[in-house]
Amino acid sequence: MSAPVPHLPPAARRRAIGVLALLVGVALAVGLALLALRENINLFYSPSQVAAGEAPTGRVVRVGGLVEQGSVRRAAEGLDVEFVLTDGAERVTVRYRGILPDLFREGQGIVAQGRIGPDGVLVAEQVLAKHDENYMPPRVAEALREAHERGVRGAAAEGGR
Repeated sequence: MSAPVPHLPPAARRRAIGVLALLVGVALAVGLALLALRENINLFYSPSQVAAGEAPTGRVVRVGGLVEQGSVRRAAEGLDVEFVLTDGAERVTVRYRGILPDLFREGQGIVAQGRIGPDGVLVAEQVLAKHDENYMPPRVAEALREAHERGVRGAAAEGGR
């Protein structure tokens, strides 16, 4: 036989129900906040990470790098533009429909926000250009430095064969 369940006095029962309701409410609020953050987070990737398949397809991501020289192609009519972002090691094609920032030009650091399609092309919803001659977003500068270091190490390893 099981032991009898102790009977709580009414005041203790109300307090226990209140604490339980408070815990359920806090858990629900935290769960909803985490769900909202998970869906609205914009992850940053370098062209090397995109080429390696680390960036998810179909989710909004940010890809940063330098606009490759000679890669900008504008449609004869409309606001469609296509260009290539590079980190010195890999390249990602970006398609964008809209007005590009005034500071957008070849050889400059930018961050494009959008979705990567199954073909590996980033369809950008927004293009952000650096705001002055000396500034580069820290994540873009770090990605370029890492790609350069991988390229230098790779060249050294190939030269030693």
